[in-house]
Amino acid sequence: MAKTQSLAQLISFQGKRVLISGAAAGIGKAITARFAEAGAELELVDVDGARLAAVQSELAASGVSAHTHVVDLSQKDAIDALWASLRGLEPEVLINNAGIYPFKDFLDVEASFYERVMDINLHSVYWMCQHMIRQRGKKGGVIVNVGSIEALLPFKHDLAHYSMSKAGVIALTRALAKEHGKDGFRVNVVVPGGIVTQGTRSIALDFRRWRWSLLKTGLEFKWRLPLGRFGQPDEIARMVLVLASDLSSYVHGAIVPVDGGFLAA
Repeated sequence: MAKTQSLAQLISFQGKRVLISGAAAGIGKAITARFAEAGAELELVDVDGARLAAVQSELAASGVSAHTHVVDLSQKDAIDALWASLRGLEPEVLINNAGIYPFKDFLDVEASFYERVMDINLHSVYWMCQHMIRQRGKKGGVIVNVGSIEALLPFKHDLAHYSMSKAGVIALTRALAKEHGKDGFRVNVVVPGGIVTQGTRSIALDFRRWRWSLLKTGLEFKWRLPLGRFGQPDEIARMVLVLASDLSSYVHGAIVPVDGGFLAA
């Protein structure tokens, strides 16, 4: 009979390489901190080089080293170059967290705006997953994608493009789970609800100054929450860590909401 792993072993990432996109701020930065705590070898990706360097410095101050990659994920050539640089050092775990959520009325969306949202939020996830699965082959690995409750229950105004992009991430996750589970890959998607980050604080400030109708939407969103509060980035990070770890060894193709009960209300 095989020896049961201890809890510490199940949650440990010692000796495992983890690639996290959108690692310089918000949820991505929180995810980075948790994987660092769990002993992972970190490959951090973001388009913001200055913030990424700051995260690297913070980690170094606590004795954690990380490799950083400044990459514009809207460009497939840049994604290809990233994975070429990782050849032979492919991560065992891929966290596709990078995304943007610009507001624009459906009738005002033009092609360039739409394409940028799709390139970053959906297409980059597709290409990152393709590289991961192709380069690791039968060695397998773990992929955790980050979706949004907006993909399942659109609530905020002026985000049809965002909702569509995140619905695509969920569909991609489930398709890859079906097609590549036999190759040793576990693929899941976490679905955050209303999370307080620097970005969402900036949007809230914009609501107060210019967008009273969106402020009303934000208040209605909070009133709907059974837990009565917005979430913190670390609350998403913890679930990402669990899904990536051996604690979730039989969790595959799952859509995991972390939303304070929003979808159940």
